[in-house]
Amino acid sequence: AVKRLIGRRFDDSVVSKDKDMVPYKIVKADNGDAWVEVSGKKMAPPEISAKVLQKMKKTAEDYLGAEVTEAVITVPAYFNDSQRQATKDAGRIAGLDVKRIINEPTAAALAYGMDKQRGDQKVAVYDLGGGTFDISIIEIAEIEGEHQFEVLSTNGDTFLGGEDFDLRIIDHLVESFKKEQGVDLRNDPLALQRLKE
Repeated sequence: AVKRLIGRRFDDSVVSKDKDMVPYKIVKADNGDAWVEVSGKKMAPPEISAKVLQKMKKTAEDYLGAEVTEAVITVPAYFNDSQRQATKDAGRIAGLDVKRIINEPTAAALAYGMDKQRGDQKVAVYDLGGGTFDISIIEIAEIEGEHQFEVLSTNGDTFLGGEDFDLRIIDHLVESFKKEQGVDLRNDPLALQRLKE
Protein backbone atom coordinates (compact mmCIF):
# COMPACT_ATOMS: atom_id res chain seq x y z
CA ALA A 1 0.00 0.00 0.00
CA VAL A 2 1.47 3.32 -1.08
CA LYS A 3 -0.15 4.79 2.04
CA ARG A 4 2.68 3.16 4.01
CA LEU A 5 5.20 5.20 2.02
CA ILE A 6 3.56 8.62 1.99
CA GLY A 7 5.61 11.20 3.85
CA ARG A 8 8.35 8.70 4.72
CA ARG A 9 12.07 8.80 4.11
CA PHE A 10 13.71 6.03 2.09
CA ASP A 11 15.79 4.90 5.09
CA ASP A 12 12.72 4.55 7.37
CA SER A 13 12.37 1.03 8.85
CA VAL A 14 8.79 0.73 7.54
CA VAL A 15 10.04 1.44 4.01
CA SER A 16 12.83 -1.13 4.40
CA LYS A 17 10.32 -3.78 5.41
CA ASP A 18 7.90 -2.78 2.63
CA LYS A 19 10.58 -3.13 -0.09
CA ASP A 20 10.49 -6.92 0.18
CA MET A 21 6.70 -7.13 0.15
CA VAL A 22 5.55 -5.06 -2.83
CA PRO A 23 5.57 -5.95 -6.53
CA TYR A 24 6.99 -2.55 -7.51
CA LYS A 25 10.37 -1.00 -6.84
CA ILE A 26 10.78 1.51 -3.99
CA VAL A 27 13.55 3.99 -4.77
CA LYS A 28 15.26 6.88 -3.03
CA ALA A 29 14.28 10.31 -4.37
CA ASP A 30 16.85 13.09 -4.65
CA ASN A 31 15.49 14.61 -1.42
CA GLY A 32 15.76 11.28 0.45
CA ASP A 33 12.04 10.43 0.35
CA ALA A 34 10.70 7.00 -0.57
CA TRP A 35 9.31 6.97 -4.12
CA VAL A 36 7.89 4.25 -6.33
CA GLU A 37 9.30 3.18 -9.69
CA VAL A 38 6.96 1.46 -12.14
CA SER A 39 7.91 0.71 -15.75
CA GLY A 40 10.94 2.98 -15.41
CA LYS A 41 8.88 5.96 -14.19
CA LYS A 42 9.55 7.35 -10.71
CA MET A 43 6.58 8.73 -8.80
CA ALA A 44 6.17 10.31 -5.38
CA PRO A 45 3.55 8.65 -3.15
CA PRO A 46 1.43 11.85 -3.11
CA GLU A 47 1.23 11.65 -6.93
CA ILE A 48 -0.13 8.11 -6.70
CA SER A 49 -2.55 9.07 -3.93
CA ALA A 50 -3.65 12.03 -6.07
CA LYS A 51 -4.65 9.62 -8.85
CA VAL A 52 -6.85 7.72 -6.38
CA LEU A 53 -8.35 10.99 -5.14
CA GLN A 54 -8.98 12.13 -8.75
CA LYS A 55 -10.92 8.92 -9.38
CA MET A 56 -12.92 9.42 -6.16
CA LYS A 57 -13.57 13.06 -7.13
CA LYS A 58 -14.87 11.96 -10.55
CA THR A 59 -17.09 9.28 -8.98
CA ALA A 60 -18.54 11.85 -6.56
CA GLU A 61 -19.13 14.34 -9.37
CA ASP A 62 -20.87 11.71 -11.50
CA TYR A 63 -23.10 10.78 -8.58
CA LEU A 64 -23.89 14.36 -7.53
CA GLY A 65 -24.13 15.80 -11.03
CA ALA A 66 -22.02 18.76 -9.89
CA GLU A 67 -18.37 19.72 -9.65
CA VAL A 68 -16.56 18.77 -6.43
CA THR A 69 -13.87 21.28 -5.45
CA GLU A 70 -13.48 20.80 -1.69
CA ALA A 71 -12.72 17.78 0.47
CA VAL A 72 -12.05 16.56 3.96
CA ILE A 73 -9.51 13.73 3.81
CA THR A 74 -8.99 11.10 6.49
CA VAL A 75 -5.64 9.69 7.59
CA PRO A 76 -4.61 7.08 10.16
CA ALA A 77 -4.37 8.54 13.66
CA TYR A 78 -0.67 7.60 13.83
CA PHE A 79 0.26 9.74 10.77
CA ASN A 80 2.91 12.33 11.62
CA ASP A 81 2.92 15.93 10.35
CA SER A 82 4.97 15.03 7.27
CA GLN A 83 2.52 12.28 6.30
CA ARG A 84 -0.47 14.57 6.88
CA GLN A 85 1.10 17.30 4.73
CA ALA A 86 1.90 14.79 1.96
CA THR A 87 -1.74 13.67 2.03
CA LYS A 88 -2.88 17.29 1.81
CA ASP A 89 -0.50 17.75 -1.15
CA ALA A 90 -2.09 14.73 -2.84
CA GLY A 91 -5.49 16.39 -2.51
CA ARG A 92 -4.16 19.60 -4.02
CA ILE A 93 -2.58 17.66 -6.92
CA ALA A 94 -5.98 16.02 -7.47
CA GLY A 95 -7.54 19.47 -7.87
CA LEU A 96 -9.18 19.64 -4.45
CA ASP A 97 -9.21 22.37 -1.84
CA VAL A 98 -8.50 20.26 1.25
CA LYS A 99 -10.47 21.86 4.07
CA ARG A 100 -9.29 19.50 6.79
CA ILE A 101 -7.30 16.38 7.45
CA ILE A 102 -9.02 14.31 10.14
CA ASN A 103 -8.13 11.07 11.87
CA GLU A 104 -9.80 7.95 10.46
CA PRO A 105 -11.08 6.84 13.90
CA THR A 106 -12.74 10.24 14.35
CA ALA A 107 -14.37 9.89 10.93
CA ALA A 108 -15.60 6.41 11.87
CA ALA A 109 -17.09 7.71 15.11
CA LEU A 110 -18.84 10.50 13.19
CA ALA A 111 -20.13 8.04 10.57
CA TYR A 112 -21.68 5.90 13.29
CA GLY A 113 -23.45 8.90 14.81
CA MET A 114 -21.36 9.16 17.96
CA ASP A 115 -21.66 12.95 17.69
CA LYS A 116 -25.46 12.66 18.06
CA GLN A 117 -25.36 10.97 21.47
CA ARG A 118 -25.62 13.01 24.65
CA GLY A 119 -22.86 13.25 27.23
CA ASP A 120 -19.19 12.37 27.32
CA GLN A 121 -17.93 8.97 26.28
CA LYS A 122 -14.82 7.00 25.44
CA VAL A 123 -14.96 4.82 22.34
CA ALA A 124 -12.64 2.12 20.98
CA VAL A 125 -12.41 2.16 17.18
CA TYR A 126 -10.86 -0.85 15.41
CA ASP A 127 -9.67 -0.41 11.83
CA LEU A 128 -8.73 -3.43 9.75
CA GLY A 129 -7.68 -1.90 6.45
CA GLY A 130 -5.76 -2.89 3.37
CA GLY A 131 -2.40 -2.34 5.01
CA THR A 132 -2.95 -1.92 8.73
CA PHE A 133 -4.82 -3.09 11.79
CA ASP A 134 -5.24 -0.30 14.31
CA ILE A 135 -7.13 0.48 17.48
CA SER A 136 -7.74 4.00 18.69
CA ILE A 137 -9.32 5.20 21.91
CA ILE A 138 -11.34 8.35 21.31
CA GLU A 139 -12.80 10.65 23.91
CA ILE A 140 -15.96 12.44 22.84
CA ALA A 141 -16.71 15.41 25.07
CA GLU A 142 -19.92 17.40 24.92
CA ILE A 143 -19.08 21.04 25.59
CA GLU A 144 -21.90 23.59 25.43
CA GLY A 145 -23.90 21.31 23.14
CA GLU A 146 -20.99 20.73 20.75
CA HIS A 147 -19.01 17.50 20.48
CA GLN A 148 -15.23 17.53 20.55
CA PHE A 149 -13.27 14.45 19.50
CA GLU A 150 -9.82 13.69 20.85
CA VAL A 151 -7.75 10.63 20.02
CA LEU A 152 -6.33 9.62 23.40
CA SER A 153 -4.29 6.68 22.19
CA THR A 154 -3.66 4.71 19.06
CA ASN A 155 -1.64 1.61 18.30
CA GLY A 156 -1.52 -1.05 15.70
CA ASP A 157 0.48 -2.96 13.17
CA THR A 158 1.22 -1.32 9.83
CA PHE A 159 1.91 -4.76 8.38
CA LEU A 160 -1.31 -6.53 9.35
CA GLY A 161 -3.98 -5.68 6.80
CA GLY A 162 -5.66 -7.13 3.76
CA GLU A 163 -2.57 -6.89 1.56
CA ASP A 164 -0.53 -8.68 4.21
CA PHE A 165 -3.12 -11.46 4.40
CA ASP A 166 -2.96 -11.74 0.60
CA LEU A 167 0.84 -12.03 0.67
CA ARG A 168 0.75 -14.78 3.30
CA ILE A 169 -1.87 -16.73 1.34
CA ILE A 170 0.20 -16.35 -1.84
CA ASP A 171 3.32 -17.54 0.02
CA HIS A 172 1.39 -20.59 1.23
CA LEU A 173 0.11 -21.37 -2.28
CA VAL A 174 3.58 -20.92 -3.81
CA GLU A 175 5.14 -23.25 -1.21
CA SER A 176 2.41 -25.86 -1.69
CA PHE A 177 2.80 -25.72 -5.48
CA LYS A 178 6.58 -26.04 -5.15
CA LYS A 179 6.22 -29.13 -2.92
CA GLU A 180 3.65 -30.78 -5.19
CA GLN A 181 4.98 -29.78 -8.63
CA GLY A 182 8.64 -28.94 -8.00
CA VAL A 183 8.19 -25.53 -9.64
CA ASP A 184 8.95 -22.28 -7.82
CA LEU A 185 6.37 -19.71 -8.90
CA ARG A 186 8.43 -16.91 -7.32
CA ASN A 187 10.47 -16.92 -10.54
CA ASP A 188 7.35 -16.19 -12.61
CA PRO A 189 6.03 -12.62 -12.06
CA LEU A 190 2.97 -13.30 -14.23
CA ALA A 191 1.99 -16.35 -12.14
CA LEU A 192 2.44 -14.34 -8.93
CA GLN A 193 0.25 -11.56 -10.31
CA ARG A 194 -2.45 -14.07 -11.28
CA LEU A 195 -2.36 -15.55 -7.77
CA LYS A 196 -2.77 -12.07 -6.30
CA GLU A 197 -5.78 -11.39 -8.51
